[in-house]
Amino acid sequence: MPTPPPPDAPASPEVAEIERAFTRITYLGTRARRHDRLRALAEVPLDRAAVALLRQIADAEPLRPGELAQRLGVEASHVTRTVPQLEKAGYVSRVPDPDDRRAQRIRLTEEGRRAIDRIREAGARGMQSALAHWSPEDLRQLATLFHRMADDFVAYAADEEPEPRVTA
Repeated sequence: MPTPPPPDAPASPEVAEIERAFTRITYLGTRARRHDRLRALAEVPLDRAAVALLRQIADAEPLRPGELAQRLGVEASHVTRTVPQLEKAGYVSRVPDPDDRRAQRIRLTEEGRRAIDRIREAGARGMQSALAHWSPEDLRQLATLFHRMADDFVAYAADEEPEPRVTA
């Protein structure tokens, strides 16, 4: 495993190109017009913030609101405002936290699971159309590398988190 460069070292040309491409993809994926199209195809009347919350819950449910905020990289107030809306719409419910009787976790309801499945299917169909000329081998390789990159980003982000201070 190569030694990482010092934090103040300039990025390699390869990493700079990856960052440029990743920024383009991220921009395209977060545009309001794209979300509106995806929402219409999936028939899920939720804003981008609510969809992001549902995606996180679906990937690691049930979660405490604080864990959800941390995974999304947002303030806890964002989650505490959005969860009641999702709950009222029937997409999520609160369940007791088995580790702490005073706390609750958020989980998807059956309607929430169906909604996130429709959102993911609509997104995958769009991606399938964009990548239709790619070979199955290229798609497998891209998926492998994307998962590897995501895992490394998650590990890097965890390393950047400050250690909780313990007071006596």
